[in-house]
Amino acid sequence: MRRGAPQDQELVGPGRGSRGAPPPTGLVVPVLVFPPDLVFRADQRSGPRQLLTLYNPTGAALRFRVLCTAPAKYTVFDAEGYVKPQSCIDIVIRHVAPSPSHYDIQDRFRIELSEEGAEGRIVGRKDIPAVLRAPAYPLELPGRPDPAAHPRPPAWTPPPTAGLCQENPHPQLATSSFLLFSLAGIVSVAFLLLPLQDELSSQLPQVLHVSLGQKLVAAYVLGLLTMVFLRA
Repeated sequence: MRRGAPQDQELVGPGRGSRGAPPPTGLVVPVLVFPPDLVFRADQRSGPRQLLTLYNPTGAALRFRVLCTAPAKYTVFDAEGYVKPQSCIDIVIRHVAPSPSHYDIQDRFRIELSEEGAEGRIVGRKDIPAVLRAPAYPLELPGRPDPAAHPRPPAWTPPPTAGLCQENPHPQLATSSFLLFSLAGIVSVAFLLLPLQDELSSQLPQVLHVSLGQKLVAAYVLGLLTMVFLRA
């Protein structure tokens, strides 16, 4: 793989194979994505995958597509499509080749935004680094346990009692934190549903009209909460 900005790229969704378009001559739309980089873990229970949230701060629908420097190593669900005005969309990226030879090798994804339509002009572009990390603990081969990893207890050590509780390796969110995150999510959704300040056709009072910046902040918070619930 070549370092630097992606040059030989392909769409990484199912059945994609078209080459990436040349770089745009002038970027007029900021590409807002979260997280800014992708770190895949080889020991994830459901397989190495990440959720990428893309925001559209403009008042018009934008066409997006996802390209990568190593398309054979990844699968992107909905690698291209449209994101509605002042809305966000979640893109699921799965690493399909989590072998040790791919550990700590940096790949790059590219998000391209273009105007609505098949021949729309590219108006935004952003590169996102991606890397696969090795498991936190060595994986054991089935049928060949490591005697050093499970030493036999001394003769004087009493056997463990059945009443002892084992530590939960995947702690859940506390009830208070869950309620707080849920309340923040409800408030964010409510902000996204309120009309803008310059919408005169709305029947709601003017005090319930919000600005575009407030809607963007609400969308960003909603994306962060989505990441928290998916990782919990």
